[in-house]
Amino acid sequence: MDLLDGITQYLNDFVDIMIVSYIIYKLLMLVKGTRAVQLLKGISVVLAVWILSSFFQLSTLEWLMENLFSWGIIVVIIIFQPELRRALEQLGRGRFFNRSVRENEQALTKIVGEIVKAISYLANRRIGALIVMERETGLSDYVETGIELDAKLSSECLTNIFMPKAPLHDGAVIIRHDRLVAASCYLPLSENPFISNDLGTRHRAGLGISEGTDAVTIIVSEETGKISLAIQGQLECDLSEEELISRLYEELKPPKKEMPFMPRKGEKDG
Repeated sequence: MDLLDGITQYLNDFVDIMIVSYIIYKLLMLVKGTRAVQLLKGISVVLAVWILSSFFQLSTLEWLMENLFSWGIIVVIIIFQPELRRALEQLGRGRFFNRSVRENEQALTKIVGEIVKAISYLANRRIGALIVMERETGLSDYVETGIELDAKLSSECLTNIFMPKAPLHDGAVIIRHDRLVAASCYLPLSENPFISNDLGTRHRAGLGISEGTDAVTIIVSEETGKISLAIQGQLECDLSEEELISRLYEELKPPKKEMPFMPRKGEKDG
């Protein structure tokens, strides 16, 4: 019985550690790419000072750190309020422990289809557009600079946002999974000195956000109607509709599975 109790306790401890580790990992993913990362670094420095003061028996410094940490929980809640709210929202929607929407093949097909349909309409009419698709790096800091929408992704909604003289046509639209999170968002401009002088603010903003995050950014030129794609600090210009579809699937497709954009007529699953 003692051996069985020991094994049971070991399994309980193992499961406990794994659950806590997973929760910490998900929380870190929520703050990744936001200003909260810098705050976490600051908190880590304060924690290190507290440990060192205790180790070297620096009583005054240790007393100061202990009093500082007594208010730490309240400070953390205030500072990380947006991230905590987002975590609770995802938990309420059942997404905190589930896979991302992009890992669902049917959802990805619909997402790409709606975006490409809107881009094609805008490009043919030479209507400028800047669309940012969030991936692992959170873009909440940039969402806060625009007008929050939280609308279901559709080609009609995207098209209307960028129509000339529309209230939200300036700035970028940010997409998270299958939702239009915000419009009229301000993005950081790229400081790359090798960018062509022919590229305007819209392209520099699309390239800038791709340099600091893993977002996929689509740009439609207002002057030429050409479609460009910015990924990881690289700008791919003058893409056709087919090339755009291919690149979006390449970047957003679920891991370990290949999925065609649209089956040909008469084709059946093998």
